[in-house]
Amino acid sequence: MSAKPVPLLEATGLNVHFGGKGLIPALRTPPLRAVNDVSLSVMPGETLGLVGESGSGKSTLGRAILRLGELTSGEINFDGVDIARATLGDLSQLRRQSAMIFQDPYGALNPRMRVGDAIAEVLRVHRKVPPEWVADRVAKLLNLVGLDAGYARSRPLDLSGGQCQRVGIARALAVEPKLIVADECVAALDVSIQGQIINLLMDLREQIGMAIIFIAHDLAIVRRLCDRVAVMYLGRIVETGPTEQVFTTPRHPYTASLLSAIPDIDPDRGLPENPLAGEPPSPIALPSGCAFHPRCPKALPVCSTGEPPQLGPDGPHRAACILPPGEIRS
Repeated sequence: MSAKPVPLLEATGLNVHFGGKGLIPALRTPPLRAVNDVSLSVMPGETLGLVGESGSGKSTLGRAILRLGELTSGEINFDGVDIARATLGDLSQLRRQSAMIFQDPYGALNPRMRVGDAIAEVLRVHRKVPPEWVADRVAKLLNLVGLDAGYARSRPLDLSGGQCQRVGIARALAVEPKLIVADECVAALDVSIQGQIINLLMDLREQIGMAIIFIAHDLAIVRRLCDRVAVMYLGRIVETGPTEQVFTTPRHPYTASLLSAIPDIDPDRGLPENPLAGEPPSPIALPSGCAFHPRCPKALPVCSTGEPPQLGPDGPHRAACILPPGEIRS
């Protein structure tokens, strides 16, 4: 009997709250609950898409997973190590096995540093290769992301946005990561360049076998790239499952509204019947019950009371909604 696959990353009950502190109780403001009781897992070599509107907590969650931001509570097990309570040695190991690709391809690079030096710095800090092999390794990393080794002499402002993002990916790959968190890494690029970067990530996933958490709001890209999807709303995951199942049979009204808003060039396809209306409530003053109920076209009276619904029973496709799946898109 084969052993059950073990997740590379398993997060349980993650919370990231900002504010709500102070010496004088009367002057304290309620905490901003950016991430609320989130649990997720990523298998080795898997790509998980993390989607939702701006302000849903996607980027905060991605940074918390890599311990690049504060974590209020919860557990994060990465490759057998509890990094939520990590020692300096544990964090050092995490930095050698994970990396992040940021949204702004120019802002992520030092404008005064040549491209080759930016990649070489990572190799030296993490002692990935002997000093005499650094230049050769830099050239190979640039080739791996589709750039000529001569780009090592360039500075970021000499490059296009797509070329800068390729450099950012090369720098992330320098640590030979088991996990990459890509935070809106194609949002600032032209559509044609977006396609090139997505193709590159797909190729690298096949070649290297790394896992990816792909944070995005462009659902068409997520559908193409990701094995599974987790949908976030106001700091909570409201639906998760295999990509095609989530896209074809969404089980949460928020997911259905997001999917109905995907642009379509078919002139015969009408506008969505239930477009996503209004703005999300403030994360400082979350409504009772399901946080989506003030905007939900399917909301029932019970949706506005009690505790927020939890993700459904164990299974590949789960949603935090009391409605039967067949009623979501009816």
